[in-house]
Amino acid sequence: MTGIGGVEMGAQAARSRALAVLRVRSRALAVALLPAAAAVILLVGGSTGRLTGPGWDGLRWVVSVLALFVLLAAAGVALVVARSRPAVTPTVTVAEESAPDLYRMVRDLADRLDVPAPSAIALTPDCDSWLEDRTHPSHGPPPPVEKHDDDLAGLGGPAHRRSAAAPVLVIGSPFLWWMRVGELRAVLAPVVAGTGPSAHPDIAAARRFIRGLDAAVAVASAGRRDPLSRVACAGLGWASRLLLRSCRGHAAEMERGVAAAAAERAQAVDYGLRIVAQEQVGLAYAGWDRLLTRVALPAWRMGRWPSRLDVGVVAALTELSRRDRLAEGFASRLGERPACDLLEEPGVMDEAVSLLAARLFHGGPAETGPDWSPVGWEEYPEEVVDRTWRTDAARLHRVLDALGVRRAAEGTVPGTDGPTLARVLDHLTTPDAAITATPDAGVGLHADAHAEADTGSGPGAPTDAPHPPYNAHGPGTGVGTAPDDEDDLAGTTARGAALAAGLSAQLAREEAEARPVGARAASSEPGPATGPDAALWDDRALPLLPLQPPRTGREILTAHITAMVCCAAMDTAGAAPALDWLDGPSLHFDGARTADLAPSVLSLVETGDPGPLRAWLTDLGIRPEKPVRLV
Repeated sequence: MTGIGGVEMGAQAARSRALAVLRVRSRALAVALLPAAAAVILLVGGSTGRLTGPGWDGLRWVVSVLALFVLLAAAGVALVVARSRPAVTPTVTVAEESAPDLYRMVRDLADRLDVPAPSAIALTPDCDSWLEDRTHPSHGPPPPVEKHDDDLAGLGGPAHRRSAAAPVLVIGSPFLWWMRVGELRAVLAPVVAGTGPSAHPDIAAARRFIRGLDAAVAVASAGRRDPLSRVACAGLGWASRLLLRSCRGHAAEMERGVAAAAAERAQAVDYGLRIVAQEQVGLAYAGWDRLLTRVALPAWRMGRWPSRLDVGVVAALTELSRRDRLAEGFASRLGERPACDLLEEPGVMDEAVSLLAARLFHGGPAETGPDWSPVGWEEYPEEVVDRTWRTDAARLHRVLDALGVRRAAEGTVPGTDGPTLARVLDHLTTPDAAITATPDAGVGLHADAHAEADTGSGPGAPTDAPHPPYNAHGPGTGVGTAPDDEDDLAGTTARGAALAAGLSAQLAREEAEARPVGARAASSEPGPATGPDAALWDDRALPLLPLQPPRTGREILTAHITAMVCCAAMDTAGAAPALDWLDGPSLHFDGARTADLAPSVLSLVETGDPGPLRAWLTDLGIRPEKPVRLV
């Protein structure tokens, strides 16, 4: 199907499926009214003398009570479905005065597509774009809607009524910074074209019903303590899930029809450019994911949030273009006008989206403070990389102190008892038969450290080094050893397993101490251009989208040893911390990145063989017997 015919066919298919969803709602209403209709028949029969006798009287009472109960239950379910607040994507609203060019471009695109323009524009820290209905009363009064001659916007027939307002256009912020203006317009064309089907009353009503059922299921799933509330929520959840299952197939086909109609309509606008722009969508997604997991996450764990994430994704993709010859053609695009020029103050928007990303993916507070402050990219090596390595190194030596490992390692100058890399190497290299620690002992140390966390004392309690100012791993990414850690540490030495258990326990203790800091409430009056729309979504379950699963004991031990090696390199060989846009924190010698350190560290962790690591240290002139500076 092509052209106008394809649009009509997709729209009619969507409308027929929407009517099927509404028929499910009508059947549910009919079932709820059926006992009441039977009760009315029995009551009328009794009043006219046709249905008399003790049996009929008893049946009348039973059916009337049942009808009253069913009506009350149905009214309660209907009230919850209608009044429950549907889920809304966390976004940063873009006010029209802060992006007049962007609004002008979207409205021009809607005029070319002959569909209603979106009621507002919002940004989200994701590589996607969509339309979102925010006309529910709990989302506030709808913005004024422009009048259009074609109420159906190409659905094939006149509409007698319309929804209160057009949906909100949600745009992934990486698109604005990485794409050019023409590419953004081409990518948004199919999305904006969806406002036409969204304006149809049947499709809008079906979507409201589905969202209401989904919200009712969320209400029923909320924890309740008193028995009466639990029984009511159980009934509400059962009825809502039953209706959702009945509507599921029709709703999916309805959305497919809407998407097909929007895609057919958008073919008339920048179709050739859209094919090229779709390549940029995949590239932006890869760069954004890499930036969050490799660059932003270490900063969030240190209580700092990068305030220019969107600028960072441009730098990361530009670096990818420099390294990968397949991406060389993308660098020539950078001379064209970027889509972020459509914003009056792109830096302010970038900062707001960056803070929202930290909240969604890590669970950070809604406001800045001494324990949660922004960091610029030029400050990242010193404020994040250096602090992360030295904090991990300090934690490693505190755990070694708790294990009773002597400070003066072999080969150190007499009288030197500072923290050295040699101490770590000698401890992990000593044959396992000479120690008393076993894998089971490591588990015991883990439990003892948790007990010390409850009392705030013990040999592992820190005395001379501060904890990370903010939750080191986020409330959604526990740092204790995972259930499979025993299998994960099975291939390591006994001393390595005990050290990994101690580090996991220490991290768990620091997380427990730092968690109240991250539990601050959201700002009561977030500005439209300076913060996320906190009033539209529930932030009690942050992070909503954790980036990584909990780290295993082996990963924690490897990270701490790597940090200790980097500290020794900086303090004894003149190395410097640096930021690699694709790999995150990195170590530089004379302005060049060092060779990969991971294989050498893994050899020490897994087999207790320090040979590869000592060879790596010797090649770079790093002296492991020299003390290092910790935080």
